[in-house]
Order: sequence, then C-alpha cells, then structure tokens
Amino acid sequence: MMTQGEIESGVADCMRRFELEYMGRGPKDVRAYLIDDLLVVRLHAVLTAAEQHLVRTLAADRGRNLLKQVRSQLIEIARPTIEAMIKGITGVNVVSLHHDVSTATGEQVVLFTLAQPPLFRESKKKSGRELRHAIESDLPLKLKSSSHLHCPAADRAADGGFGIRQRAS
Repeated sequence: MMTQGEIESGVADCMRRFELEYMGRGPKDVRAYLIDDLLVVRLHAVLTAAEQHLVRTLAADRGRNLLKQVRSQLIEIARPTIEAMIKGITGVNVVSLHHDVSTATGEQVVLFTLAQPPLFRESKKKSGRELRHAIESDLPLKLKSSSHLHCPAADRAADGGFGIRQRAS
C-alpha cells in the first residue's frame, strides 16, 4: 500500500507523461493533491507554441474559446485512458473529471472526483536522530523509491494508442 505522497507523486508523473505523449508537450511543473475523495492536479506551462500563437493572434475571445474548446475535446477523447491511469494508481474509480486551462498563464487544472477516498498508509517519519545524522553528514535523506508505481500512459500499445496494464498487487 502506498502513502498519500506516493499516490500524489504517481498521479503527477502520469499526468506529466500523458501531456507529453498525448498533447505533444510536457508541462513545466505538475502537482497533485489528494483531499479525501478529490484529486486535484495542477499543471504549469502546458500550452504548445502553436496554442500560444493562436491565442495571441486571434481576437481575444475567439482565440481563448477555440483553444479551450479543442483542449476540452481532446481531454474527453482521452478520458477513458486518463481515468484508467488514475484508477491504476489510486485503486478507486473516477466518478467525474473536470478540466480548465488558462490561456493567460498556461496553467491547467484537472479535478477528479473519486468513488471513495483511496486507502493509503501513513508515511514513516524520520526520527530526530536520523534527521540530525543526515544534516550533520550533509547527505540527503533517502526517500522511499516509488519505482513500483506503474504509469499506464508510459506504455504504448502495439496499435500506437495508450496501453493500460494492470498494476501488480
């Protein structure tokens, strides 16, 4: 069982890879926040050069509306893939997905409502002695590896689509 931080990190990594592979450009930064049965993903600088040009050259409302319409359509087409990624990490079905992108800042927010709060274990806190030793020896704290996380978006199916592989229990 993962910690809340490992779930959030896994979701952020998958959304980063999804944006890169599906939309053609990865975001500058991705943060995911698990709050009860809500999963909020905030992506910074997601607009492609073409999208930025579109927004700058067309009339303000027209460019913004066109970009939001295209992005929303792409998210709807990829919705089954995105929901499968989230379920693969959290172990919980997605009830709804909400999405918006700011044409001014290039920030995108994706909100998932989950069927129930995901189960996670409490993270192990480092003892005072371990923290003191790490600081004194000037070595970074060893964080638990999250190599067991599987990101379905990272694997391509033979037909060029996104492959969904079940996470091993």
